[in-house]
Amino acid sequence: MATGSPAKRQKMDGPLIGTHSGHFHADEALAVSMLRLLPTYKNSPLVRTRDPEILKTCHTVVDVGAAYDENARHFDHHQREFTTVFPGHSTKLSSAGLVYMHFGKDIISEVTGLQPGADLDILYEKIYTDFIEAFDANDNGVNVFDPKAVESAGLAKKFEDRGFSIASVVNRYNYSTSKGDDASKSKEQLQQEEDDRFSRASQFVGEQFYIELTDRASAWLPARNNVKRAYEERLQYDSQGRILVLPEGMPWADHLYTLEKESSIPEGVAPQVLYVLFPESTEPDTKWRIRAVSKENGGFQNRKDLPDPWKGVRDDQLSEVSGVPGGVFVHAAGFIGGNKTFDGALAMAKKACDF
Repeated sequence: MATGSPAKRQKMDGPLIGTHSGHFHADEALAVSMLRLLPTYKNSPLVRTRDPEILKTCHTVVDVGAAYDENARHFDHHQREFTTVFPGHSTKLSSAGLVYMHFGKDIISEVTGLQPGADLDILYEKIYTDFIEAFDANDNGVNVFDPKAVESAGLAKKFEDRGFSIASVVNRYNYSTSKGDDASKSKEQLQQEEDDRFSRASQFVGEQFYIELTDRASAWLPARNNVKRAYEERLQYDSQGRILVLPEGMPWADHLYTLEKESSIPEGVAPQVLYVLFPESTEPDTKWRIRAVSKENGGFQNRKDLPDPWKGVRDDQLSEVSGVPGGVFVHAAGFIGGNKTFDGALAMAKKACDF
């Protein structure tokens, strides 16, 4: 990583990226790592500085410079007049959101091979909603819930979660583990150590983005058609449509919520699916799982738990208490269970629906 030294900049031959020095945050760490997924920036050096003259030498500048100009490749969001949001959203963008908004589709194509079209557009929106927007909100001081509404409702946290986010992990990289030695180091040495910590933070958060993107592309996106087919066929298993049967394990929840919102529900059919069945593996005699559908955005709350008498019970005891042979287990929290056969899992689901 370069810090203004021409000699250091020569180590990489791509166009120079600039961001600010000093305390760093998750948004510019992500912005830099996303840019480097593109061929243009694959070998780009990075200079971290607040010196306007050095920033003028940069090909692309993120999170510093008080300017947002796509043509000049300046992507800062700190200026007073900045109000830009991602299409269809209301959260003001950070440098991460700006880079993603302008380069996201190219990044998705480069990483996944998806070409312009409906699937790429769906994934572009999904990655912003589920991953990028939280970086924007965090850096702009936007709370998940309105603090005044939370206070007026008398709600309080059950535990402290400030250290449990990507932003908190990135923040930890700001701090040197050798504070006692800092007094003996030159300004250049201290800057290099800071730059090295930023590099590690950017690599970490970039890896999280890469995993999110590739998983969504390889598993979540292809699952759409399977979940849609299962949703259309759900009345085969329950006359009220409360049970969904999948051919294999897959990311189904988002697709199910969308289908329920967009579909016309016939009279006599339940508006929501309560349980999803899927095999544990592709082996012929595999066991089957029954999963209670979570309330949308409801954390660990389910639309309908598996019955209380089944919770925490296993094997023969479960078969006895449920009245269904082949019982394997039901989790103590009531969100998932299993049976040795599909017919057994289906029988459990039907009993649970009416319990």
